[in-house]
Amino acid sequence: MEFWVQVLGVVLVLEGIPWFLSPAGMKRYLRRMLAAPEATLRGLGLMLMLAGLLAVYLVSG
Repeated sequence: MEFWVQVLGVVLVLEGIPWFLSPAGMKRYLRRMLAAPEATLRGLGLMLMLAGLLAVYLVSG
């Protein structure tokens, strides 16, 4: 359980960095995301999940 809390903590830190460094830039980015077609966002989500799985696989050796 401790491991998963640490993983969640790292994810939250990484997710928070862009908001801390450039809140206005993140707002612009979100407006562009809202304008994107759902199929594009779904494809982006799939690619990110696959990249994450590949990274975990490569690191876990």
